[in-house]
Amino acid sequence: MSESIFGYFPLLSDIQKDKLSKLKMIYDRWNSMINVISRKDMDNFFVHHVLHSLSIAKVINFLPGTRVLDVGTGGGFPGIPLAILFPDSEFTLLDSIGKKIKVVKAVSDELELKNVVAVRKRIEEENSKFQFVISRAVTGFPEFVSLTGKNISLRSTNSLRNGIFYLKGGDLTSELSQFKNRVTLWQIKDFFDESYFDTKVIIYLPV
Repeated sequence: MSESIFGYFPLLSDIQKDKLSKLKMIYDRWNSMINVISRKDMDNFFVHHVLHSLSIAKVINFLPGTRVLDVGTGGGFPGIPLAILFPDSEFTLLDSIGKKIKVVKAVSDELELKNVVAVRKRIEEENSKFQFVISRAVTGFPEFVSLTGKNISLRSTNSLRNGIFYLKGGDLTSELSQFKNRVTLWQIKDFFDESYFDTKVIIYLPV
């Protein structure tokens, strides 16, 4: 299945392809010891986790030195696949659950991802600044914005202004109503053919 990812990202280096290809094997091994991904999702690992994470790379190309915070990273998504894609950007993967951070550290060590830092902490306790905050639907969007707004720096250097990228699905009308014209939505089905993405979107909120 990793080959389908390569088709969507034709400019991947051999090193990047190798690291992405190894993800399933590494997560299979760790998931048997510390369950961080459901069996159903492991059966669809590359689509549900890797490709979903990489959808963010279809709307922004993080410049070298960009600092990205992945909040509620779980087993390392979307942070680890994006860290493979953007080796010159810095990714901090944060989760409050110790066993999940243990897996994140192990995976990043095995893949020799020098641009990943795994932190066991609640977002309320994290005060560092980043250009972008990313996440996969850990809570309602308004609550997420209120929790992470303090972590976004104001000086922008990328093609898009600093802000939040949030991966979510379903009807978001009520969640996004208070943000009106401030948010941009991308339909992930416009980037990938798999039916899993039919109702999934990328929400972008600039600071």
